[in-house]
Amino acid sequence: MRNIRFLAPLLVVATLAACTAQSPDERVQTRDLQFPEAVSAPDAAGGDGRVVGVVRKVLPAVVNVSADTPAGKGTGTGFVVRSDGIIVTNYHVVEGAERLTVQTSDAEPESYDARVIGGDQEADLAVLDVDAEGLATVPIGDSDSLDLGQQVVAIGYALGLEGGPSVTTGIVSSLDRVVTAQDQNCPDCATPEQRTYTDVIQTDAAINPGNSGGPLVDLAGQVVGINTAGAGAAAAENIGFAIQINAVRETVQDAARDPLAPAAYLGVSSASASNPQVQFDVDPPTDTGAVILALTADGPAERAGIEVGDVVVGFDGTEVASSEQMGELIGERQPGDRVEIELIREDGSDDTVTVQLGSRPLPVQAP
Repeated sequence: MRNIRFLAPLLVVATLAACTAQSPDERVQTRDLQFPEAVSAPDAAGGDGRVVGVVRKVLPAVVNVSADTPAGKGTGTGFVVRSDGIIVTNYHVVEGAERLTVQTSDAEPESYDARVIGGDQEADLAVLDVDAEGLATVPIGDSDSLDLGQQVVAIGYALGLEGGPSVTTGIVSSLDRVVTAQDQNCPDCATPEQRTYTDVIQTDAAINPGNSGGPLVDLAGQVVGINTAGAGAAAAENIGFAIQINAVRETVQDAARDPLAPAAYLGVSSASASNPQVQFDVDPPTDTGAVILALTADGPAERAGIEVGDVVVGFDGTEVASSEQMGELIGERQPGDRVEIELIREDGSDDTVTVQLGSRPLPVQAP
């Protein structure tokens, strides 16, 4: 993992699962994931009974992810999205592992060695593969369709407790948070050791260490987010965060289709300039485009002269309206491509730089 230089923290959260990484395995998966069409979640009225039904539906697809590292064993959560062993979890759960083990949530769990086949450091996403067939899966939903106040359920191996995963429930509290999270298990992160998350779901469902990488689901039993962090005791109660599933859908699809294929990489963390929290905390010089919140040290963007506080408004001739659009445009390119990026600098001046895109880093196996 490379060092990242951050804009002043917008909100600090204090609980992440242990950072860990990949196990060697030469098996290759080539078939595409077939994401089902999202359906509307039922009304939250009478939620207790519906939550029980959701848990019964989703729980078989939830797995425990254990990572053996030089510092000891870390644990997190994942969920199966393809029956032949494609699993989604957090990047920080698998970073630095010498060995990865996935265990099912069955009464008599099955255990599998796992390897990383894809992911996105900036999105805190890792995609794993295990040598298995016929695993239970959970459908992928549509995080863009979420409403404030909608009931959601979080499932995961909170605190690494024995006895299987925990279930918590709550509502969607916000849809567009920008937060920073301490990651003490990431020795190569900038000081203080932090990650930045943009456009994440805030929920009052309890998210604790060990929940990282687990599914946040709606009452239709579809994954709408990936649980990643919870607020520390010194901050506030009943605040947890999840990565919007739509933000990582294509990365998961690409990893399943072509494991370990290189993906284009700019080396920034960004948020949409139109995000109200970004406008309040950062006060960008424009209300459209992608605001640069953090830069990977010596990454493609930093080497080209892009700075924290700049707003990307154009990408190789295409106007950029949001952070999500910039990510899509980067994803359409290949490592090594040279692109012209139009900026509005923090002082309001216009500028254009040429960037040679790099390869997106995957979680690194410990020596």
